[in-house]
Amino acid sequence: NADAFLAQVPPWLPGPEAAVAISGLVELGMAVALVALPRWRVQVGWFVAAFFVVVFPGNISQFLTQTDAFGLNSDLARFVRLLFQPLLVVWALWCTGALRALRTWWRARRGEREQG
Repeated sequence: NADAFLAQVPPWLPGPEAAVAISGLVELGMAVALVALPRWRVQVGWFVAAFFVVVFPGNISQFLTQTDAFGLNSDLARFVRLLFQPLLVVWALWCTGALRALRTWWRARRGEREQG
């Protein structure tokens, strides 16, 4: 149902139908990339995490405007959803190996500074 997706678009964002269509295409592209581009999995993981951050204002808007959609028909349900968004970001990074790659990079960088 398109209305459920439109309910998540903040009222200040122009072209809500276009925003829903574009975000849907981006989601499909990310899914395909995760399956078809295993060598790029870490980079796609960062992109997925960024996507979760970019759509977060829509979730906040849905909470503030008290708009029902996707079974979120109470302030409590919409608020709990907000709490889970950071977990989705971390999950995307963890599942794709992006967190491990960041730790490896950070350790290598820290080691260079200690030696240098």
